[in-house]
Amino acid sequence: MQHLFLDESGDHGLASIDAAYPVFVLGGVIVPDDESLSRIDAGVRAFKVDVLGDDRLVLHTADIARNRKGFEGLARPDARARFHARLNELMADLPFSIVACAIRKPELLRRYGALALDPYLLSLGLVVERFCFALGGRGETGRILVERRNERLDRELRVAWDLLRLHGTRYVRPGTIARRISSLEFRRKTDREVGLELADLVVTPLGRWVAGMPGKPDLKVVRAKLRTRPDGSWEGAGLIVLPKEKGRGPLRNTRPPSE
Repeated sequence: MQHLFLDESGDHGLASIDAAYPVFVLGGVIVPDDESLSRIDAGVRAFKVDVLGDDRLVLHTADIARNRKGFEGLARPDARARFHARLNELMADLPFSIVACAIRKPELLRRYGALALDPYLLSLGLVVERFCFALGGRGETGRILVERRNERLDRELRVAWDLLRLHGTRYVRPGTIARRISSLEFRRKTDREVGLELADLVVTPLGRWVAGMPGKPDLKVVRAKLRTRPDGSWEGAGLIVLPKEKGRGPLRNTRPPSE
């Protein structure tokens, strides 16, 4: 069974847009099988013990950046440099690929106005679609794991997932989603689900890149992990950036209000 661990970066709302980070990214890591998941878990735990001295710490971008919740030692420049060098080396070696959808919110609003789809719902459909493509047509199945946020947001995600299973996407029929993806499961941060920790680490570098912000060394690692087509291209396969420069695509809500 394949595993897709999902996380997000940025605010998916369109009512107000942060000029410093005007994007929303939903994405994560695809782990191809249980053996690879075990290898990832062992590798991340060993890294935490060796570099941080405690395998109970949860790798979380916000805590790492702010030197808090066990990462206080990273306030020292030498310790931070060593941490990131080792982390990037580990990430490059682990067996996973990345799939993500990045929404440029100002462009979405300028193009579609009040008809613009909610960025979370839009990106969820596209990421699930690519996960179905990754699973292929040979009877292979997968599961999706997401981090619990709050009751309202979790309920909205569950509704969005149910709608995908009911209506499908532009290129994947609902029956295909039902056959290929066995479950959508919620986990708490305290569960220390290592796949969710990796997902947290990859979405922000992609968001910074799409937003045109200066790249960091981790971006090179993340870009190399993007899911690709047989010809090696990742555009639309590992990373979908919307709105597209040309063409309109499925970015407007065309369903009647009663649906």
